[in-house]
Amino acid sequence: MLSSPDVMACSRTCSRILGLSLGTTALFAAGANLVLLFPNWDVTYLLRGLIGRHAMLGSGLWGGGLMVLTAAILISLMGWRYGCFSKSGPCRSMLTALLSSSLAFLGALICFITSGVALKDGPFCMFDVSSFNQTQAWKYGYPFQDLHNRNYLYDHSLWNSVCLEPSKAVIWHVAFFSILLCISLLQILLVVIHFINSFLGLFCSLCEKR
Repeated sequence: MLSSPDVMACSRTCSRILGLSLGTTALFAAGANLVLLFPNWDVTYLLRGLIGRHAMLGSGLWGGGLMVLTAAILISLMGWRYGCFSKSGPCRSMLTALLSSSLAFLGALICFITSGVALKDGPFCMFDVSSFNQTQAWKYGYPFQDLHNRNYLYDHSLWNSVCLEPSKAVIWHVAFFSILLCISLLQILLVVIHFINSFLGLFCSLCEKR
């Protein structure tokens, strides 16, 4: 049976691993959101303001990216007992754990919700509206919001027939927002593990003092 010092050592090791894992996912989330700003690696759409609102919101940059990365740094510092955390007591460690967990959870949740809504609404692209509006043939918008009886995520025949520009807009949109959705879900799971790990560390610290 593990003693309290052994459990605390395991808790710190777990914090180091969780900090590194969250930091890595934050960088991937920021990268995925950044790619969404350049459809087909073309900067002209961004310069012309033809980027969808979900990508422009940048939840993968500041939510699943910066907020989670900040929390990951705090978690790593706690795990390595570096700087001001070298002699921090259990209460201070738990307070920092709650702060970092809340920050990472909020950022990951915002990214998760935004990615889910983006997948539901579909990509922002140029499409033919002659069937809806006889006065204008082409416009930029969200064509899949008007297809109430068909779900573009399951009907792949719509992927290359509805959006005219950018080319492969649907594939680009679905691929990278799906990546953001999976990354943010993983981040939420890691935050939950971190909270449980911090609680166990606090419990063992209090037991050791008795």
